[in-house]
Amino acid sequence: METRQLGGDGPALSVIGLGCNNFGMKLDRDASAAVINAALEAGITHLDTAEMYGGGKSEEFIGATLGARRDEVVLATKFLPRPKDEPYSPGALRRRIIEGCEGSLRRLRTDRIDLYYQHYPDVEAPAEEALQALDELVQQGTILHIASSNVTAAQVETAAGIAESALLTRFCGTQIEWNLLSRAVELDVVPSAHANKVGIVPYFPLASGMLTGKYRRGQEYPRGSRFDAMSYFADKVVSEENFARVEALTAFAQERGHTILELAVAWLAAQDGVASVITGATTPEQVRANAAAASWRLTAEELAAVP
Repeated sequence: METRQLGGDGPALSVIGLGCNNFGMKLDRDASAAVINAALEAGITHLDTAEMYGGGKSEEFIGATLGARRDEVVLATKFLPRPKDEPYSPGALRRRIIEGCEGSLRRLRTDRIDLYYQHYPDVEAPAEEALQALDELVQQGTILHIASSNVTAAQVETAAGIAESALLTRFCGTQIEWNLLSRAVELDVVPSAHANKVGIVPYFPLASGMLTGKYRRGQEYPRGSRFDAMSYFADKVVSEENFARVEALTAFAQERGHTILELAVAWLAAQDGVASVITGATTPEQVRANAAAASWRLTAEELAAVP
């Protein structure tokens, strides 16, 4: 599978990444291992997790499954923010980062994290505190690269400016929600990332399942599906407008011999600055379908014609 560098100085990531948020929640250890092994067989070497996924079990399952194959992958994880009820005091965010890193290293059974994300910005703490703590970990060698997640354009610019002026390790990438039904980031975050040489890693490429084609206008949600089990996701994306867009996108893909899922992933992979598209999976079959989507390389004409 194709690999791409994240930003100007980040790691090389497989263009399709495996989102590991289902591990420890929907999937037990054996089912998670089956998904991880299918990803490796498909050429996916970018595994994305977080200490909050499954209450730490996602990281545990990854570490246990990889074993001697750890060096074959780029491990990306994220630290939790400070507890909401904890008043900020100088050094509190640094302690949270150090603690989070130590826990992730232990659960992942590794001596370093290839790509470490600040999962959510800490709006009460100075941005310098996070960058200083992360730089300290980079200097120790326990973290190789750092990145942001769920940030605004202003936060991308602020972090880049602080890193440059204070000579600290910079965020090489940012992870954002971006898909064919959620494109607001194209107005500000994406241009800011480009301007600051920050690579982009989109998550929720299938709009929580809306872009898989399994949900139909006027029909009940399939039993056991995400929309059936968690109304939060359905409430976020289900609308008459989005059903109409899905129908148009489905027709566009079918006219070219592809599925809407393949279009959703391939469209993101074709966007400037995107290094890897995070795709979740609960079965090896879903992993293989996500990996296959990367083989469709949209032409400039196709990109311009996407509804």
